[in-house]
Amino acid sequence: MSAVVRSRAPEQAALRSAKARAPAPARLCAHAVLERVFDHGAYADRALHAHAGGLDQRDRALAMRLVFGTVQRRGTLDHLIAALAERPPERLDGHVRTALRLGLYELLYLGGAPDRAVVSDAVELAKGPRGRAGTGGHTLVNAVLRRASREGPALLAGLRDRDPQEAAVAHSHPAWLAASWWEELGPARARALMIADNEPAELAFRVNTLRGNAAAVRSELGLPPGLDPELPEAIVLDGAFAAHDSEAWREGRIVAQSRAAMLVSRALAPQPGERVLDLCAAPGGKTTHLAALMEGRGEVVAVERSRARAAELRRTVKRLGASNVVVHEADARAQREAADLFDRVLVDPPCSGLGTLQGHPDLRWRMTPERVREMAADQAAMLESGARVLRPGGVLVYSTCTISPTENERLIEDFLAAHPEFRLRDLGAGWPALRMDRALVPSRRSPVSARALLTLPSRDGTAGFFIASLCRRPAHAAGSGGRGR
Repeated sequence: MSAVVRSRAPEQAALRSAKARAPAPARLCAHAVLERVFDHGAYADRALHAHAGGLDQRDRALAMRLVFGTVQRRGTLDHLIAALAERPPERLDGHVRTALRLGLYELLYLGGAPDRAVVSDAVELAKGPRGRAGTGGHTLVNAVLRRASREGPALLAGLRDRDPQEAAVAHSHPAWLAASWWEELGPARARALMIADNEPAELAFRVNTLRGNAAAVRSELGLPPGLDPELPEAIVLDGAFAAHDSEAWREGRIVAQSRAAMLVSRALAPQPGERVLDLCAAPGGKTTHLAALMEGRGEVVAVERSRARAAELRRTVKRLGASNVVVHEADARAQREAADLFDRVLVDPPCSGLGTLQGHPDLRWRMTPERVREMAADQAAMLESGARVLRPGGVLVYSTCTISPTENERLIEDFLAAHPEFRLRDLGAGWPALRMDRALVPSRRSPVSARALLTLPSRDGTAGFFIASLCRRPAHAAGSGGRGR
């Protein structure tokens, strides 16, 4: 007989205990969200926002940890379920599998709650809607989680990461992604990146200098005065912070933004009075940062295809007081009028998001190599569109929040080969610690990687971003126009 069902008495006691109370609110919310994510394809952050509205701040924070952690660790959790339940997870009913994943994550990774409470709630959640026992999967959940509380830590400790296949299981990443990073970054950096991806993302905000100054806002939030000289507008907080409930947020003095995303606008370095194009501008973090760096003078043309996202962008622009921003609803891939020239252009296209797996945990399970290649084709079209309207001598920054050669350095290499009128600027001279080639194995380095930037969550404590800067050579533009510098 299977070790999973050998003993009945403890199981029956746990089942009686489970009937005594409803699951804790955070676990109940997390299970509902995870069912939406795993069984219906919902995005974790959106589903959590929809389900967590009635929770207090403490339960909302716990529900978020449970949801994000369970989604992040899904690969490892399923490996453990197969070992402990002695059957593949895909053979289990959806609500039973979700209860097992959630319970295993809390038992083995989160801690803090008594094991008996975690097991009891998972058993109740596994009964399905309205507490019906259904096919009896709740008894399996009880047995597996009780066994996991005894054997799980040793099973986790026994996982190895000597090659990409082992690392994919141990650090819960798709096998194709682990193999790609192993080749591009080398084993040590690939391991470190995968480990970092399973940690919470940095809690970072940008001080909106159109509404206030960094020192005053830091003082208002009770933070020490020390500032990052390269990103004086950045604030990184430890622990929870209810930004949307703060006066600083309501009055537009702060906006949520990673330090890597702030670096993009700093790399473009727009000047007051210039004309700047921002393609794929919603939700507006970089758009409004550009406006702030320009001190509200000049013009930022922000392009967004989606009507709903353009409306959201306009609300953000209004809240932050970025009066020099004009929002255009248009497809960033479309060719713009060649005579409509800009001093600076930001091309920050939709991408695979593989540098943001801390804050978007389900992206790792959604993305495929085929999808990456499809996105790169759209990115190349957007780069062409932006480059077409850059004035001679102007600066274009191309950025993504991914760690994907297809979307990053290879795309820039192809563009430069087809456009001799552009040259690659050396961003690494200004940010030597973030030079891309410092992160790559020697065989993967290129002329682009020597001059571009790449931030890594594991090394830099912020999202993973690729940033390259191009300049259009004045000599190659006939009938130029715009402002020379």
